[in-house]
Amino acid sequence: MLNQLHHIFFDAMGNHSVAEVIISIALMLFLGFAMTRLTKKLRLPNVTAYIVTGILLGPYFLNLIPTAVIDGMDFLSDIALAFIAFSTGEFFTVETLKRNGPKVVVITIFEACLATVVVFLVTYCLMGVDLVFSIVLSALASATAPASTMMTIRQTGAKGDFVDTLLQVVALDDVVGLIEYSVAISLALAVSVGSAGLSAASVLKPIAVNVAVLVLGGCFGVFLKLLMPKKRSKDNRLIISVSLLFAFCGVCAMVDVSPLLGCMSMGTVYINITHDEKLFKQLNYFTPPILLLFFVQSGLSFQLDALVNTSAAVGTTPLLVVGVVYFFVRILGKYAGAFLGCLITGKAREVRNYLGLALIPQAGVAIGLAALGARTIGGETGIALETVILASCVLYELIGPACAKLSLYLSKSYSNKLEDIVPAQEVQEVDENGKPKSAVELLIQRIQAIQEELPRRCAVSEEEQAFLEAAEDQIAALSSMRAGVVRNRRV
Repeated sequence: MLNQLHHIFFDAMGNHSVAEVIISIALMLFLGFAMTRLTKKLRLPNVTAYIVTGILLGPYFLNLIPTAVIDGMDFLSDIALAFIAFSTGEFFTVETLKRNGPKVVVITIFEACLATVVVFLVTYCLMGVDLVFSIVLSALASATAPASTMMTIRQTGAKGDFVDTLLQVVALDDVVGLIEYSVAISLALAVSVGSAGLSAASVLKPIAVNVAVLVLGGCFGVFLKLLMPKKRSKDNRLIISVSLLFAFCGVCAMVDVSPLLGCMSMGTVYINITHDEKLFKQLNYFTPPILLLFFVQSGLSFQLDALVNTSAAVGTTPLLVVGVVYFFVRILGKYAGAFLGCLITGKAREVRNYLGLALIPQAGVAIGLAALGARTIGGETGIALETVILASCVLYELIGPACAKLSLYLSKSYSNKLEDIVPAQEVQEVDENGKPKSAVELLIQRIQAIQEELPRRCAVSEEEQAFLEAAEDQIAALSSMRAGVVRNRRV
């Protein structure tokens, strides 16, 4: 039946390649959106909906997207990750880094690097998986998707030291992951050429290229600032920023290097020299269709049959076993790393015991890096790498929000009980009659105190002020007319 649907669909389009591309993109956009209506009811992130949509549209189910279209959309990974990395740079202002302090840096390094080390030791040393595959896969284990965790925090209204530490760690986590990937892909390429080609220069050269790209990204950030005077319109700001990100991606593609570190450097330099947060918000409104297409395309590239095949490129272990082991070992590494980092930095028991549960989700950056790694390594190893990451990311996004909510609850960052909302020591307060105040009275008292601290009148813009003045003039004129009408009737 699926084959008949496929033939009917493409026979209707004939041999028009342009029609195939346009209709395929329309299907990816609309069905990706439609799938989010279902996942929203299940309280799952949109990323899960997009990946599942790609798998359903792919060759193993409906087969509605031509292979030529799928292969021709490889550039989406570079562009999507460029926007993700640029937006990450917004969180690395000098003020934020000073406020976070070294404790968060230590925790992030421990939780990211220990996950990498554990995955490498298990896959390469215990399972005998291919060295190149193990190096890149273990580096990808460090990445964490902050979207699911942040969504859960907003839904629960959680706050406190646990939430502050969690937000700071997930903001820094992708930076460590990008650095690890850059080093890992350089080592993997050096190892793949064999012992004859392996030398200090072959390892240091790719790292030096990434450092050069990092510096170049900073220069692009300065250039972006020069092109953004205050009088620049919003439309032109968007055009200039997108064009520079595209240009930077093109330069990186020419030298066959990931644009992630450079785009992150570009965003970091720009935010620190301009403090212009509006540009990042404007880009966030522009990027959803691009990210949707990227994740759907990742689902389209998912090699379902590769999970059950034994590939010589990854050793003698079936890829399905490698994927299952990776799924559980990464969780273990994340939890242990977060626990040790909090223990060393002296964090409270609630933070130490439950922080690792909130670091399980993995999606955007990991999928993009897997796509880049698959293209760089090539062959069966590249296909196997992307397959394992995509399959595990779907599972991580399914259980991630639940684990994050559990960690917030166990760390007492939020509660639905009234006695937890009102501190216990305040129950001893008494009212005018000398009777102890109830929890409800104490809660009302706290709300009233907060209301008194709020500004009496919010500042309005010049446009809003002009509108209000015009409205007041109109009201005064109408009142005057009504008064005149009443006088005439009386006469």
